[in-house]
Amino acid sequence: MSGIVVLLVGALLCFYGIRSLHLAVLAAGFGLGWLVADLFEPSLTVLFLFGLVGAVASWVVTTLVFKLSAYVIGGLAGAVAGARIADVLQPGDRNWAMSAIVVLALGVASAFLADKYRARALLWLTSIGGASMMVDGVGRMAAWLDFLRNPEAGWEQVTSTAAWIALAVAGWIVQRHLFAEKLGVDVRLGGDRSAKSN
Repeated sequence: MSGIVVLLVGALLCFYGIRSLHLAVLAAGFGLGWLVADLFEPSLTVLFLFGLVGAVASWVVTTLVFKLSAYVIGGLAGAVAGARIADVLQPGDRNWAMSAIVVLALGVASAFLADKYRARALLWLTSIGGASMMVDGVGRMAAWLDFLRNPEAGWEQVTSTAAWIALAVAGWIVQRHLFAEKLGVDVRLGGDRSAKSN
């Protein structure tokens, strides 16, 4: 059950993230709360609680500082990706300090990228963050797929990372085609509409 929830929230963020800022904030906040809590293998109830707290807190903060919404959404999506990277970098037992440094560093860097490049950065960040949640969700669906969320051996890390990258690229492609108008691109030619008008 938990795998399906994480997979669906991740798919929403990965394939539909830039369409609605409110939806992206809720999905990214849920994912951040869930994936950070998941680094330390708590119960399912605690995971859902952290996910819900992350979603609500993210939405409240973003609503209060809407002018900085791209910054906040970018930071959240980057932190979700950071939680996934912290998981991959630390097979076996997790270190709180290392996890916090990775999540915080990626969150801050992503926030600045989103603030500077707006929709184009959010396209990448929501795709990457959503894909990380999807890989985690699939890893929860069956015992033999657990290596996707907790890769330890070298081949598990390579396979998990390759799946994450493939899903992120798929999310980027889908969002780029679905929301070309919002991004200001002509997907038929792959060009920038603003460049053509000059």
